[in-house]
Amino acid sequence: MQLDEAKRKFIEGWGTLGSAWGVSRTMAQVHALLLVSVGALSTEDIMEQLQISRGNANMNVRALMDWGLVRKELRPGERREFFFAEKDIYRVATLILKERRKRELEPIMRVLGEISQVEPSPTASPDEAAAFTHMIGNIQSFANLADSAASTLIKADENWFVSTFMKLMRSSP
Repeated sequence: MQLDEAKRKFIEGWGTLGSAWGVSRTMAQVHALLLVSVGALSTEDIMEQLQISRGNANMNVRALMDWGLVRKELRPGERREFFFAEKDIYRVATLILKERRKRELEPIMRVLGEISQVEPSPTASPDEAAAFTHMIGNIQSFANLADSAASTLIKADENWFVSTFMKLMRSSP
């Protein structure tokens, strides 16, 4: 397989993976393109290589910047902006985990906290309220466990053992 075909397949595959994770296919494809590009790319480069509109390219690059996955590079004498992706895949995973935690886990944990204690309504039986409270408690326990695991992974660089383990994993083939 030649490089161009391999890059195309990777970009398509990363796009599919991204849509399975709840981000737009195009956003994931822009990220994939920047991941496998040797240097920073302009909006025009992204548009041309992915065959997308300027608005679509700009919107997705900005979203990737919001996630911390892409940064802007300014070049002296150049009016265009250039963008490059974080290349350390462990850092990429941590950034994605942080953003998903903020966007998905934290909001549902707030809701679960608000509804964890309920009283039976006039139309519901005490058994229904107890069953509801029990189920919400189970979900809340699982969400707390997921949040704790995410927090541990995010803080991996602060933890010597985990940091050392991650360094060993990075150096293995």
